[in-house]
Amino acid sequence: MHLVLVTGLGGAGRTTVAAATALALARPTAATPAAQPARVLLLSTDPGTPLGVPVTPAPGLRTAEIADGLQAVEITEGLWTAAIDSAPRFRAEFLSWQERGATALDLLGATRLADEELTELPGSEQFALLKAVTAAAAGDWDAVVVDLPPVREAIALLALPEQLRRYLRRLLPPERQAARALRPVLAQLAGVPMPAQLLYDTAAGWDTELAAVQQVVASPQTVVHLVAEPGSTAADALRTARTGFALHDLRVGAVIANRVLPRHSADPWLAGLAAQQEKTLHEWHAEWGPRVREVTHIGRESRGIAALQDIGEDLFPEAAGSPLPLVAEAGAEGAGDFESKRVIDLRDGDGTFVWDIPLPGASKGDVHLVRRGEELVLTVGPFRRIVPLPSALRRCTVSGAALKEGALKVRFTPDPDLWPRTR
Repeated sequence: MHLVLVTGLGGAGRTTVAAATALALARPTAATPAAQPARVLLLSTDPGTPLGVPVTPAPGLRTAEIADGLQAVEITEGLWTAAIDSAPRFRAEFLSWQERGATALDLLGATRLADEELTELPGSEQFALLKAVTAAAAGDWDAVVVDLPPVREAIALLALPEQLRRYLRRLLPPERQAARALRPVLAQLAGVPMPAQLLYDTAAGWDTELAAVQQVVASPQTVVHLVAEPGSTAADALRTARTGFALHDLRVGAVIANRVLPRHSADPWLAGLAAQQEKTLHEWHAEWGPRVREVTHIGRESRGIAALQDIGEDLFPEAAGSPLPLVAEAGAEGAGDFESKRVIDLRDGDGTFVWDIPLPGASKGDVHLVRRGEELVLTVGPFRRIVPLPSALRRCTVSGAALKEGALKVRFTPDPDLWPRTR
């Protein structure tokens, strides 16, 4: 199963490109044109997709259940879509949690909330999207295309499972659960509070769900497509986004230059805009190589199956059938942004280790790092990631760092008090 995550700059047409990509992937393969189309699912939190047809279950439409309360509708042969409505999910999960904690709430004298009192809280849409992606990845789809939020929010969303799991481990260490047998004794001691088992059980459930999401996002079959209109502002934003994706080990499989104007226009105004786009495209091709794909401005509203088919053919002109193999190939190319993250042993030379962390697009003034115990806190511009140190480096001290050729090279010197002595 291939997972294609489509994001990009606001207003660049990422939802349209996501729909066109899903429609193209649903075509029969070139090798077996008479075969059944691929089974492709398009996921979005936007109820108004550019497909131009209903995306909610209705009489006469085939449906398939993705998860409890979430159904996909078949739009055309091979293509299914589902619009994620996070509000009902939020209310159902809140009421379920409230029921599980009924004993504790009653002891506190709390008044429970009813369904009609609940309104969706910020962040619930993101959690609903992640859960839907995980559920879809476990289904029998050939590909799942996800319409993500704009690029900055998308990076934060995809990094969320790892961050939340770390918070849970710090705030509710699993090893403290082993002390359940001692709670009657510890309860007698002042200043030794023991959290209720419900808290640990809830945290364990969250950790299991987050681990499943993290596994899907980190899968070699997962790839990100970036959508932007060519221009100087977009070029700067994509360069920053590339750094953020590399920091979080996310593969960028394609950079889709959307709404590219005709290069030879008789209109001076259009010719000027096209020249600006051409300059940006030249830079993108130099920076991203074959991962750049251009979509010509179709000159009309990009809504409906016919318009999306035209865009899909522009996206994958070399694919006579389903471009699934091209998506997989682009994902392998995108792995190059972080595949060299490794520890280099230089003890036979200057006696150090070097941890090579690719950060394409980063500039020296934007990179900051702090060693905290067995972790390295990396801040690159607007992005931050706390990375566990490889075992060999935990017994070393940080002795220097430099940003060279798109990679952060952190130098570690073995600590003689921690490193095994040789005779």
